[in-house]
Amino acid sequence: IGTLLTGINFVTTILKLRAPGMTYMRMPVFCWTALASNLLIVAAFPVLTATFIMLLLDRYLGMHFFTNDAGGNQMMYVNLFWAWGHPEVYILVLPIFGIFSEVVPTFSGKALFSYRSMVLATLGICILSFMVWLHHFFTMGAGANVNAVFGIMSSIIAVPTGVKVFNWLFTMYRGRVVYTTPMLYTIGFIITFVIGGMTGVLLAVPPVDFVVHNSVFLVAHFHNVIIGGVVFGVLAGINYWFPKAFGFTLDERWGKASFWCWFIGFWLAFAPLYQLGLMGMTRRLQHIPDPSWRPLLLVAEVGAIVIFLAVLCQIVQLYVSIRTREQRLDLTGDPWNGRTLEWSTSSPPPAYNYAVLPRVETIDAFWYMKRTGRPPLEPAFESIEMPRNSPTGFITAFFAVITGFALIWHIWWLVIVGLLSAAVTVLVAGWSDEREREIPASEIARMERARLGA
Repeated sequence: IGTLLTGINFVTTILKLRAPGMTYMRMPVFCWTALASNLLIVAAFPVLTATFIMLLLDRYLGMHFFTNDAGGNQMMYVNLFWAWGHPEVYILVLPIFGIFSEVVPTFSGKALFSYRSMVLATLGICILSFMVWLHHFFTMGAGANVNAVFGIMSSIIAVPTGVKVFNWLFTMYRGRVVYTTPMLYTIGFIITFVIGGMTGVLLAVPPVDFVVHNSVFLVAHFHNVIIGGVVFGVLAGINYWFPKAFGFTLDERWGKASFWCWFIGFWLAFAPLYQLGLMGMTRRLQHIPDPSWRPLLLVAEVGAIVIFLAVLCQIVQLYVSIRTREQRLDLTGDPWNGRTLEWSTSSPPPAYNYAVLPRVETIDAFWYMKRTGRPPLEPAFESIEMPRNSPTGFITAFFAVITGFALIWHIWWLVIVGLLSAAVTVLVAGWSDEREREIPASEIARMERARLGA
């Protein structure tokens, strides 16, 4: 429910609170991917909520929705879970596509290739993601026709993803590519994700899936797309926006060392699993019955150690960056020569983000302002109303965890305490009148003049 409400919040914010002049076709691609991801949340999470409610009623009231010998259907639970579960994959990866769509133009020194096709590909993935869930259990026995339909749809969804990859490549083509840490993660993502995607298209063929189902071939595939896609994207985004959030850049030397350890370690750890899957190694084994698997498993173990070194490099990168932050301060607010509006503010940005809402006249609005010599802000300041900090979310989540723990162990008095405490917290917050605070225009003017050196 919390995720659903967050999705509604994001969708409403993007649709209703865009900057003046920011039409839909002037939004950054990151905003488009965030919009698509949250539309998926709004559409998919009610399915998960309803499924869990039925499972709860099964467990506590004996309603037997999913109990075969009591008139229920166990496979219905699997269907409902994956009807949410596969859109969830794209809920994870679509914002990551948005991160790469910001990183690539910035470090290629040119606009994103074919912005409109990127938007259409994003929306295409959003729609098609609801038509592929059954490929998670082709072996269920739904029949050849059902498997064929979902296999075809699982192959088709690779097309808009391929459009995105080609757009990133064409953006880099003949660009002035700067190989910073975020850009290296992007290139590593393209290589890793494309290969993982190809194995996904292979798994979309039902006869192939029957051969490798429940083997480590599948483990290699989803790590290929989740680590190569989501994890690499998150790391690219952290390195890209860290100076904007904290006011100083991360150490590039240790960042690049971390990338190479991640990239090499990943392939050492997971590439052998493809062959092991074809050799018959299944998931969740507690012992290794076939000695011929051991050499490849040893290679995978070496890869896991290299990934551990990558994490250590990231910790060292953060430590070194904090220790030497005075030498790497971002005084301009635009350390990468960025293209979008967040780079027009100070680093870190003030609580109010923008003293005056900038007017957007084209895609890559800040880049356009810099090229035309237009200042991003006009010097007419007004007081800005800001929300007050509130502990309500943390307190409610704490009591929700208590309730969940109590339900698992059938501690009914603790269930009642947890539910009542969470409800009281929400009611108290709802009746509170002190939800906003105002930053006066004089304070905003002082902060902006100090930032601009006036």
